Amino acid sequence: MGKVEICGVNTAKLPLLAQEEKDVLFEQIAQGDVVAREKYIEGNLRLVLSVIKRFSANEENVDDLFQIGCVGLIKAIDNFDRSLGVKFSTYAVPMIMGEIRRYLRDGGSIRVSRSLKDIAYRAMQARESMMNASQKEPSVEEIATEIGISLEDVVYALDAIQSPVSLYDPIYTDGGDTLYVMDQISDKKNKEENWVEHITLSEVMQRLNEREKEIISLRFFEGKTQMEVAQHIGISQAQVSRLEKNALKSM
Repeated sequence: MGKVEICGVNTAKLPLLAQEEKDVLFEQIAQGDVVAREKYIEGNLRLVLSVIKRFSANEENVDDLFQIGCVGLIKAIDNFDRSLGVKFSTYAVPMIMGEIRRYLRDGGSIRVSRSLKDIAYRAMQARESMMNASQKEPSVEEIATEIGISLEDVVYALDAIQSPVSLYDPIYTDGGDTLYVMDQISDKKNKEENWVEHITLSEVMQRLNEREKEIISLRFFEGKTQMEVAQHIGISQAQVSRLEKNALKSM
């Protein structure tokens, strides 16, 4: 993972695009400009590099991972919808990671039957379609009903294709604080009574503004995930993460 040159690309000299350049290039890409598309790909290879570093524990060839990551990057560019109002990196990193995980899963030592993979991919496609239609996360029961397969089979298939992840695995970095897996997990145990035993909340909470108070209350008293808090308040998950960290630092 310490290689400087990967697939003939000198990673020490990868270009970095300014936001203004990205906006102009995407306008040109939308008009079918192939040169602009190539320039945008090259300008985002740092994303691929940052993602493959997270797979340093694997014994896969770095060049192979980089190439697969580039496939994910290209898919992200071709499918990115700027009207959604999210940064490209926010959309692209999960796409790149997904492409690499799919490659490792399909080529790994643990073999999953084709029928299970088919069920899992149908479930993931249904989930994506339902989220786009309703703008909310569908339950596994709703996904099972949508594709006409029993709940047990869907759960088993999705579980079979998963790779183990650490709670400290980063999900994405949106130009600021990194979002980790643990940030999306509900905490059902650390309710208010447990916190009061350790700190005088009534005094400390006075240091926070109203939005920070609401976020801390939803996250740690009600055990909601950052995504749930973001949907409740009407802001992005990255903003929730940033406000939460600032509030905890103040407290």
